[in-house]
Amino acid sequence: MVHQLKREQQLYCNLETAWKFFSSANNLSEITPKDMNFIVRTKLEDDEIYKGMIIDYYVSPLLGIKMKWQTEIKQVSFQKSFTDFQNKGPYKLWNHFHEFIPNEKGVLMKDTIDYELPMGFLGEIAHQLFVKKKLEHIFEYRNAVLEKLFNQKK
Repeated sequence: MVHQLKREQQLYCNLETAWKFFSSANNLSEITPKDMNFIVRTKLEDDEIYKGMIIDYYVSPLLGIKMKWQTEIKQVSFQKSFTDFQNKGPYKLWNHFHEFIPNEKGVLMKDTIDYELPMGFLGEIAHQLFVKKKLEHIFEYRNAVLEKLFNQKK
């Protein structure tokens, strides 16, 4: 079964700053909980995002078990949106659409993640028992980090 997680957050910065930060895979470790042991494996000399970009990671989503994860950038609309899609990893489906909407306060950032777990019925049980909560925890952590980075008065 395909599930969807939606989040949005107001960032008090300009569009260029938000885009530069989020379109850089090198910043993902900073906004991911430490217990995920998230490591970007791909050496990104030029960190400019582009359609077809492949990024490899290590991640430990469950019980500290290290897994390989590979995403591909499937769509980029400069300073508007981009989509990363899991090619290899813990999900049967992972499609993450990032959207950036300028407004009078700065930028409204929206995330829509469509995801599905492997193993059918067992995957659904895992989703109800812990995966849904884990994803919510990851995005709550991310929200808190982004508040500190972009929304605290200097």
